[in-house]
Amino acid sequence: MTHVLAFAYAGLAALPVLMHLANAAGAPLGRFTVGGRFQGRLPPVWRGLALVQAALLCTMAGAVLARAGLGALPLAPLFWPALALTILSLAANAASPSRPERLLWTPVLFLMAAAALGTGLS
Repeated sequence: MTHVLAFAYAGLAALPVLMHLANAAGAPLGRFTVGGRFQGRLPPVWRGLALVQAALLCTMAGAVLARAGLGALPLAPLFWPALALTILSLAANAASPSRPERLLWTPVLFLMAAAALGTGLS
């Protein structure tokens, strides 16, 4: 069961990773991130930060997989910080002034948090 939960977390994390990569490439998805501050394309600095966010999400997914005994085991100590960051991201997205961001990412992050918590407690 732990493996299933860890894979679920990684699969769900792939969704915002793809969105951040698309934002970095100039897709007009600004309303789905940073509180909807930018309706279309993100400015260049924010597009660079989208790449950082994508890398962070990949590392967090790696930490959850490592906690389950899968993937890069040196990432296992990052599991609890990854869970904490997932929960903080859930709270931030649930409180976002952007309705599209709230509706899209709150359920995804809720499921990610549940999967990570299940992985950590297994």
